[in-house]
Parts: sequence; structure tokens; C-alpha cells
Amino acid sequence: MSRYIIKQKLKSLFSFLIILILFPYIVSVFVNGTQTRLGSAENAPYVTVKTERDDGDEEVSEVKWTEYLAGILAKEMPGDYEMEALKAQVILIRTSLYRELENSEDKVLGEGYISLNEMEAMWNREEFDRYYTKYTDAVEATDDMVLFYKGTYAWTPFHQSSAGMTRSAEEVTGSGEYPYLKAKECPLDKEAEDEMHIYTFSYEEIQKLCRDFLVAEEGEEKAEEGYSFSDLEIQEKDSAGYVSRMRIGQTTCTGDQFRDALSLSSSSFSFSESGDGLQITATGNGHGLGMSQWTANEMAKEGNACHEILNFFFEGTTINSEIQETELL
Repeated sequence: MSRYIIKQKLKSLFSFLIILILFPYIVSVFVNGTQTRLGSAENAPYVTVKTERDDGDEEVSEVKWTEYLAGILAKEMPGDYEMEALKAQVILIRTSLYRELENSEDKVLGEGYISLNEMEAMWNREEFDRYYTKYTDAVEATDDMVLFYKGTYAWTPFHQSSAGMTRSAEEVTGSGEYPYLKAKECPLDKEAEDEMHIYTFSYEEIQKLCRDFLVAEEGEEKAEEGYSFSDLEIQEKDSAGYVSRMRIGQTTCTGDQFRDALSLSSSSFSFSESGDGLQITATGNGHGLGMSQWTANEMAKEGNACHEILNFFFEGTTINSEIQETELL
């Protein structure tokens, strides 16, 4: 047999092997489209992450996917929480990251995380081994699981604890785009750690902290006169008990604007006079939308699996992955 024929046969064999190797990918793209999915850490071990250094400058680095997810999970949820609660949380994190990647041109992620070095500095050796193993186990146990709603990545907000009920996204945003984020009773949140916070502010402090959204004319007038207790009024609360509309002098704002300006733990708050200032009592920790981490952990203690926890907080969504598809009814 001539060398030419041998070469041709080798070329044909090589081409056949390439097609054989790429065939599953071609079928996957044809069926599912070219949507960005990172898969397991083994298949896609690194992501590009932009972080802010202590000096304020930004730094872009390559981070292992599992390490990145575990680092965000460590930032968001205590390591002594139940495994099923951790798994539910990491599914929400992964969904949020995929949602970010889908809308990003440069595919650079910006979510902050706790690095391995920072974890080792935070905990002793025994704690590090226990917690990091637990975080990575939660990441790997959920593999590529994400939440979908009608073929798109769901919006997956979460918070530390509600004021006894999570909030309706329609009430908060004024849009019906997220029907799966409904008000859900969470009575166990009332027993959460640091559930109630009491703050005292002078009226001068309130005026200064809220100046970005106070009407300009009033800001100039009140600069000399100052506010008093009668200048602050809660006008409306949503069905979960969070302030949706309030008045500061002649300015109408949301409870969330007021919460952010004063760095309150929650926008479920009430007012009372305190000497020459204002006393604010806030209940809950966070914005109150989506999953309450405290109730998720209590549900896990009672034997609920992660998909049952997500079913409760994101009713009507679907858990999708390369290896699993479970509809949440």
C-alpha cells in the first residue's frame, strides 16, 4: 500500500475521531442553544472575577469555579447552617451568577467572595477544614442546578430574616415580572438572632443622610429650620409590614430609600420620639424579598430538602441542570 493511501486513511480516521468527540457538543448546542453554562468544576474550573483591593483599585483574576461559589456561600451563610439550607443557598447564588454572565459582554463576574486565604485567617485549622468542606460539598452536591422561570434564569433574592413574612415582588417593584416571589409567612423569623434593632438619630443626622433624595427647595429651607417629629410620617406599609411609602417634610420616599440612607437593618420599622431625636425600631434583617435564610435553615432542621425549601420561597420555578429537572409546584 502506498504512503499516499496510508496518509489519506489516517486523515479520514483523524477526521472521524474529531467528529465523534465533538458530536455531543454539536447536538447540545443544536438542542439547547449557545447559552452560557459553566457546568461542574471539573469541566469548567475557572471564572474571571473582578474584585476591589483594600487600596480601592480593582483587580481581575482567574478563580476556580468551585472555590468562587464556596467563597460566596461562606460570605452569605454561616457554616453551621444545615446542609439542605446551604444547598438551597448555593442554587440561588449559581442562578444569580449565570444571570449575570448571560447579560455580560466581557463575562467578568463582580460578586464579592471570601478567598481561601481569608477563610484560613478567619478560622482556626479545624474550623477551616470543617466549614470549607461543608461549603464545597454543598456546591458539588447541587452540581449545575439553577432556578428557571419560563425558560429564563429566575431572579433569586435572599435575606437573613424577614419581619415574619417575606415581601411580594409585585408590591415592591410595581411589576408582575416576578410572580414566583410572593408574600410567604415566616413566623420562625421572629425568633431569629438580632431580629429587632433600635436606632436613635438626631433630626440633623436624618436630614444629612437623606439629602440625596430630599426635594432641593425644601432642603434649603430646612437647612436653617431643621426637622422635628411631625416632619416624619409613615404613610403606607405593604402586606408583609414593610414601609412602602413615607414622608420627610414635603418629600415622599420609599421605606427602602430611608433604610438605605440610614443603614437600617430592614424597612419594616416604626418611629417614636426620643428626647431631641427620633427612635427607630426595625424588625428583620435585609430587604425581605425571596428566601429567608433563617426560615430556610429551620425548614432544613425539620427535614425539608433543598428543593422543598426553594419550592416554598420561589413557587412556580423549575430547578434545571444537565442531570436533573425538577418542577417546583
